[in-house]
Amino acid sequence: MFGAIGRRLDDEEMRRILAQCKAIAIVGLSPRAERDSNMVARYLQGAGYQIIPINPAEESILGQRCYPDLLSVPQHIDIVDVFRRPDAVGPIASQAVACGAGALWLQLGVSNQPAEDQARAAGLAVISDSCIKVEHMRLLGRANDALL
Repeated sequence: MFGAIGRRLDDEEMRRILAQCKAIAIVGLSPRAERDSNMVARYLQGAGYQIIPINPAEESILGQRCYPDLLSVPQHIDIVDVFRRPDAVGPIASQAVACGAGALWLQLGVSNQPAEDQARAAGLAVISDSCIKVEHMRLLGRANDALL
């Protein structure tokens, strides 16, 4: 677990999470290349992360099998990256806790205090209203200029 209960993570903690992470489940990953979720996923793949698409309407995205929800993923998830409306985060946070994820990352414009508190109380690190791609570029450097 990456947890820092009850407080915002500092740069060093975010850097450590991103450096130790291998698998990132992206909830709400779109198959459309022009969508933010897809651009972020391509960037993360270029940075060497395994992307696990969570999208019940698709079979695969970016060459990876899609899953309908986090509980259907058969492998360990390090980070759950959320591209969904704030009011949809509660059940996602519950699933992130149930599947043993290490961190819950809510993209720009997404925050849900009760869901964040639930995840923190269960020991997950929580980053909200922040783009994982932007933070990766800022803290660890660019993955691949062709993906920007």
